[in-house]
Amino acid sequence: MDAERRIVDADEIPADGTVLFTMRNGTDTKEAILLALADEIVAFENYCPHWRDVPLDRGSGATLRDDELVCEKHGATFETDSGYCNFGPCEGAVLSEIEVAVEDDAVYLTEDGYSVEKLGPAEDTDLSSGSRIGFSGN
Repeated sequence: MDAERRIVDADEIPADGTVLFTMRNGTDTKEAILLALADEIVAFENYCPHWRDVPLDRGSGATLRDDELVCEKHGATFETDSGYCNFGPCEGAVLSEIEVAVEDDAVYLTEDGYSVEKLGPAEDTDLSSGSRIGFSGN
């Protein structure tokens, strides 16, 4: 695997959290999160299917509870192994999975056409208010 696709060492993914990274394909950027499960590492796009502009990980790790990802905005819960929403306003929806692989104890992005841009969010935006409405005048 090449350096453009390397995300992190597998042991850098916390057992009780996620690692947020940004990936790029030309001008298309996406945020994704890594989760370390008992026997594999999985990745999903970093948004709640109920409102695609609501990230599951705002930069400090997504909320995990009883092997489920939790959307802090809506209270929706997603199975960590499949991304299936088993409770909340998007019940029945499935998080978009991102293809990753582990090689020599490192996690690599294997999603066709994408490379890793950086760890962390795509933009340095303060999302602390949780509001979907911007008041900056821009």
